[in-house]
Amino acid sequence: MTQATHKPIASNVDIINARVPGYQDLQMLLVNHEGVIEQILPMGTVFKRIPPPDLQTWDVAGDWISLGGVDLQINGALGLAFTELTPENAAMLPKISQYLWDAGVDAYLPTLVTTSIENIQRSLNIIADFASRSTTGAKILGVHLEGPFLNYGKRGAHPAEYLLPLTIEEVKRVLGDYASIVKIITLAPELDPGGEVIAYLRSLDITVSLGHSQATADQAQQAFDLGATMVTHAFNAMPPLHHREPGLLGAAITNSNVMCGLIADGQHVAPTMLKILLRATQELFLVSDALAPLGLPDGIYPWDSRHIEVKNGTARLLDGTLTGTTLPLFVGVQNLLKWGICDVERAIALATNAPRKAMNLPVISPGQPANLLRWHWDETTKELTWQRL
Repeated sequence: MTQATHKPIASNVDIINARVPGYQDLQMLLVNHEGVIEQILPMGTVFKRIPPPDLQTWDVAGDWISLGGVDLQINGALGLAFTELTPENAAMLPKISQYLWDAGVDAYLPTLVTTSIENIQRSLNIIADFASRSTTGAKILGVHLEGPFLNYGKRGAHPAEYLLPLTIEEVKRVLGDYASIVKIITLAPELDPGGEVIAYLRSLDITVSLGHSQATADQAQQAFDLGATMVTHAFNAMPPLHHREPGLLGAAITNSNVMCGLIADGQHVAPTMLKILLRATQELFLVSDALAPLGLPDGIYPWDSRHIEVKNGTARLLDGTLTGTTLPLFVGVQNLLKWGICDVERAIALATNAPRKAMNLPVISPGQPANLLRWHWDETTKELTWQRL
């Protein structure tokens, strides 16, 4: 599924004195008239070229330059849950894509949580149609199905009545004619001891992410050996790390072929545990896990047949069950720095380069469209701000 995006803002410009995630020292980015990064070179590099007419030079004075964010787990925004898409409210999709673009997100995976097959397929159809036509806003990369193949004991806020057995037949029934728009499926691997489903999903080029699971380390490792390459919201809806039973997460963070999504809102995972996780592995990426009230004020909102209460950007069912956030992706970046968990470069990369790596997409490099963000770290206030270039 392809989709056009905004024409890059930066074009026919040399951006100098830039810090770039993944590059050492100060760099210069040469952006051509088509808005494509031609070269990323260390400052002071001597090269010969005939400057194009009207070439501009932007000195960013040591600020960071990155591509926009990529959010691989976002359940809705502006009051609309992606599982509740209908032909009548489908006009909200371009508004959500524009909202995310304005929030610094270049691309995203609308995430469908556990619901009826009818709801899943209706939403898949509407998203696929929109993605094929849209020319502005954040790009839809495909869909993330978070369920319905989850462990009952770790279902969290997912409605039990819609959970399904993990078999190839049930997967086919859920996907219907829409397998091509689905890019990630979160599942509990212990529900399929033989591993046939993971092999089948990989044959469809769908990334398998383990989550909402009671899997042991051995069960998780078997899933990774079969082709699973991702973990959904590390620490949440899975057994905790234990010194005698490392569990799913222990198997994941010791496997360099597996990338873990994490939520850095301070509620889903304590900052101390995030610090441990970031010290344990480099294979991480940030997600928002944002729900439909993203972009709306705190309050009580409908959520399938139930209600959630949002306080300070954290959403819970009225019984207290944690359901997600209503915080934009980059709040996680800022939180990691506020808590002193990592440096500026890694915090930015976790929301920009890392999710692209998880989806086998190019990171910031020559040949990429110059949809660029400028990040400024204020040493005095210890605050990180950003703007689109």
